[in-house]
Amino acid sequence: MNSPHSTLSKRIKPNLSMAQIINMSMGFLGIQMAFGLQNGNASRILANFGADVHELSWFWLVAPITGLIVQPIIGHMGDNTWSPLGRRKPYFLIGAVLCAIGLVMLPNAASATQMMAANVLLLAVIFLAMMDASINVAMEPFRALVGDMLPKHQATIGFSVQTILIGIGAVIGSELPNWLTKMGVSNAAPQGFVADNVIYAFYIGAAVLIVSILYTILTTKEYSPEEFASFEGGKPIVKNESKFSDIFKDFNNAPVQMKKLGIVQFFSWFALFTMWVFTTSALATHHFGLSPDDTHSVQFNKAGDLTGHLFGRYNLYAIFFAFALTPIAKVIGKKQTHALALICGGFGLISMYFIKDVNHLWISMVGLGFAWASILAMPYAMLIDTIPQRKMGVYMGIFNFFIVIPQILNGLFGGPIVSSMFADQAMDYVVVGGVCMLIAAVLTIIFVQSHHETPKEIEEEIQQVHF
Repeated sequence: MNSPHSTLSKRIKPNLSMAQIINMSMGFLGIQMAFGLQNGNASRILANFGADVHELSWFWLVAPITGLIVQPIIGHMGDNTWSPLGRRKPYFLIGAVLCAIGLVMLPNAASATQMMAANVLLLAVIFLAMMDASINVAMEPFRALVGDMLPKHQATIGFSVQTILIGIGAVIGSELPNWLTKMGVSNAAPQGFVADNVIYAFYIGAAVLIVSILYTILTTKEYSPEEFASFEGGKPIVKNESKFSDIFKDFNNAPVQMKKLGIVQFFSWFALFTMWVFTTSALATHHFGLSPDDTHSVQFNKAGDLTGHLFGRYNLYAIFFAFALTPIAKVIGKKQTHALALICGGFGLISMYFIKDVNHLWISMVGLGFAWASILAMPYAMLIDTIPQRKMGVYMGIFNFFIVIPQILNGLFGGPIVSSMFADQAMDYVVVGGVCMLIAAVLTIIFVQSHHETPKEIEEEIQQVHF
């Protein structure tokens, strides 16, 4: 690999080639494969273990709570880490190993319960928490790595490449149980256990996660403290006697643009969390005509397989939209592009209520694919312009507050709302999620400021999007 560390005397980060950007983002494929397996199957697994529909959102609280705690801490630690392995890479490796263990153990919680004489739901939640914490340990440094390694005019393409790899990983993770079923692996299991197609899919996800993270570690060399200093006009970036309490000071001093984008993120991720938690139950009751109490039948597992298939679809569409984000932004601007994508996503969620034939639900996923591609790229591309280099990690972690807080609130109140207001008909709450995404689109136009790129910066981004 060609070294990116040249022309430092100019104190300008050199452009990275497309191959270098792909190399440093490859680990995201494995991370998102794990995330896709979790998103498409966690509700199904918990339901198999006996959780009721109104309890599902409470169990899903594990993910945002761990993200709220872990990501700012890991970002803060990464900003002050200078090891032989690198600044961010030690956290990739630790997170990948722990997450792989969680992937293996979560679907086997029932078997482990028999050996340990423990409550199966409690043990499943512990393994889910282990997965979530580990994913957050690995994920936050990847966001910060883009800010570390790329000049600002390459930020959009950097996050777009991550989005493409995220999409590929999520498609594989979401579809894998369904693919295994078609290959003859059973998708049924005794009551209280998880089907073999899900178990084997999680095993494969663990292996891919480890391999992809190791690929990034072996092919990417991070900048040294001296090189970072040259990019900041000679201002030294060295180890400080930093304290975790500094995170709260950094939060108070967060750029205004971050806070405005945070409001948009709040409504966007409230909608996404609604979709991830309740789609299986929504399809089971609204499209398959099942009782909300049915969480074990063959039809319910078919609804679970369909959820994974649909989630794979929107991630597949997100790959193609990721290629289009930069050209569209060149024409109408970044914030307008993001608002348009959120509008498409909002109508995509709402349309699931009106499309009765499950064979046509792919139409809903087109809009969600556009929204997902933009949510993974555009807020960060707009944010990176305002973040100081030496605080890249901690501010990426703090920005995660605006992602996890709406999920925590939704997790606390979503289940009771579905139970008390919608008579356990989860599809009605999915529509609420669509409305929240439309609100996020309006707020993007009203609140978010545009960064006006020079024609040269835009042209360089357009050129970089081609492989």
